[in-house]
Amino acid sequence: MHRREFLVRSTTALGATWFTAKKLTSKNLLAALASQPLPAKFSAAETVALGSTGIKTSRLAMGTGTIGSGHHSNQTALGIKGLSDLLLNGYDHGLRFFDAADSYGSHPHVAEALKHVQRDKVTVLTKTWARDPATARADLDRFRRELGTDYLDICLMHCVTDPDWTERFKGVMDVFSEAKQKGIIRAHGCSCHSIEALRAAAKSAWVEVDLARINPIGSHMDADPQTVVSVLREMKAAGKAVIGMKILGQGDLAKRQDEAIKYALSLGVLDAFTIGAESKSEQEDLIRRIANA
Repeated sequence: MHRREFLVRSTTALGATWFTAKKLTSKNLLAALASQPLPAKFSAAETVALGSTGIKTSRLAMGTGTIGSGHHSNQTALGIKGLSDLLLNGYDHGLRFFDAADSYGSHPHVAEALKHVQRDKVTVLTKTWARDPATARADLDRFRRELGTDYLDICLMHCVTDPDWTERFKGVMDVFSEAKQKGIIRAHGCSCHSIEALRAAAKSAWVEVDLARINPIGSHMDADPQTVVSVLREMKAAGKAVIGMKILGQGDLAKRQDEAIKYALSLGVLDAFTIGAESKSEQEDLIRRIANA
């Protein structure tokens, strides 16, 4: 067994150990995370493979949607120059993953950053609320115009909640599949906001990328961490790309960031994860925390 494979398996085993005691409280789990070192070292800028998509990018994605809705977020409040400069600062530190969405209103900010980097050196992920084929087609065209790019690396159906979403929204899924064949997008999938939707995504061959809410205290998640992780393991085994979000529990773990980051790294199911920094110092602090986990 290669050393890296051994370290990853050891890390996975460590994450599993923290789950064996079902009665472990969030407080005790955080204490365990604080006291136990990870058997492997990680880097925010480390190149990782996203499942079976063929896409390789940095472990840490730069989120642009903290408290994001109505085409606004904490990051877009920085202004186009402010957020694009933040993204470029991350790029200068080795981050290559831009996490955007229509509902965050962050396309113009990402577009500005893209003007200053080589397009094929970064991964652009965005999300649509389209629930019918016509809107999905229109969004794919509009998103590329807004982002100033000929193609999207990853486009997700945003915030799916219905247990039967893979049947109800098959028309949208077909549009995405056609777009992939034409080279408009490289991979498709979803972000889930209910455990039922997450389970449906795990069973769907169409889902190539899943953006999942995960943190050690169950904050802003689809279910308790143990339940969610069991579904994510199913996704991982099927070759899907699993990207974590809500790593810091939408701020609920702001004072326990080291433990939250160590938890995400310990699970062995996340190919990458996204965190939205709101300043260069905050961004660089996240990069240091991942290196020190």
